[in-house]
Amino acid sequence: MALLVILTGALYGTYFSVMNGREAAVSGMEARRELRTTLDMLRREIASAYFNKFNMAKKKQFFVVEDRDFFGKPASTISFTAIAPPSSDSQSGSDLVELKYQPIEKDNKIVLTRQAKDFYLDVKTYPYPQMEKLEGFLVECYDKGKWVRSWDTALNNNRLPESVRITLRVKEGDKIAEYTATASPRIKGP
Repeated sequence: MALLVILTGALYGTYFSVMNGREAAVSGMEARRELRTTLDMLRREIASAYFNKFNMAKKKQFFVVEDRDFFGKPASTISFTAIAPPSSDSQSGSDLVELKYQPIEKDNKIVLTRQAKDFYLDVKTYPYPQMEKLEGFLVECYDKGKWVRSWDTALNNNRLPESVRITLRVKEGDKIAEYTATASPRIKGP
């Protein structure tokens, strides 16, 4: 009888240890999936950034990176015009889209928001949370052999940067881990 009690206790403890480990692994996988999706989306959208320096229209394409921080944590903002994939709905629209990734502070955490708007339509759009619980969002542009933290096509000879490096900082346990992706704008205007 005592042996049965010991075996039952061991099985009970093992079962709940395995379940707690499983829950921790699942939550870590979800966070990494969100991180991977965000970096991949940013990389693809920056690769499709579009800027025509000879555009004479009232509304010009742009590529702007602003260096900011929240209490010492990097919180860059990136806004740019990109070529968008065709829409699957019946709404008419252009193939150019204005994109803006902007971190906001919420409960001492950084939340990365994304806002997308058709380039030619004048409609109000709202940012939505792309990724939560960030420790930092840093965007750097490669220019003539060095990485710079600010960029504006209007101030940089009407040209796109050679490459863009995005760094997301997240807390993993007691440490802060950095995940980085590098993208190069591939579409050059005339």
